[in-house]
Amino acid sequence: MAEQPARVTRNARAIAAAAAQLPRHPIILIDGPSGAGKSTTADAVVAAWPGEAPLLVRMDDVYPGWGGLAQAGEHIETHLLEPLSRGVAGRWRRYDWHAERLAEWHDVALGTSLVIEGCGVLTRGNAARANLRVWLDGAPDARKRRALERDRGGFDAHWDEWTAQMEAFESRHQPRTLADLVLWADD
Repeated sequence: MAEQPARVTRNARAIAAAAAQLPRHPIILIDGPSGAGKSTTADAVVAAWPGEAPLLVRMDDVYPGWGGLAQAGEHIETHLLEPLSRGVAGRWRRYDWHAERLAEWHDVALGTSLVIEGCGVLTRGNAARANLRVWLDGAPDARKRRALERDRGGFDAHWDEWTAQMEAFESRHQPRTLADLVLWADD
């Protein structure tokens, strides 16, 4: 694995330490605004996981297009976490960004450790069904720079729309207050 920035390593260690105290096969949610380091932190958590690595679900694979932040969080609750909380298998459906349509379903068996990362995953309903809830944040200018550099222009035209959706999500769900860990993404 490539060397990670200090912020990623530090945050991944904090999550791993908290996860070590959880029951077997935990469900971990990692949320925060764009550019806060959710994906790289989730990758580092999965890479450092003792034993069989958890299944990593990325909200980027679930959003039904650029306007779908709220729908993706609801989808995770309805189709994945709620069934698992009842003791039955869950599933989630991938969105094909190139074809601009819903694609295949992915089944998730009971007894699967999960890390779900992305904007909008830490809803009130999802929080109630998770074992560890993480909010990553950082300075707005640094987050925007990281997000726009990461996507090499693909996100530029959608930044304002996405930011408005994220603000609405934060107002409705207050995800930071639902988090067990609040971590900072800046060095």
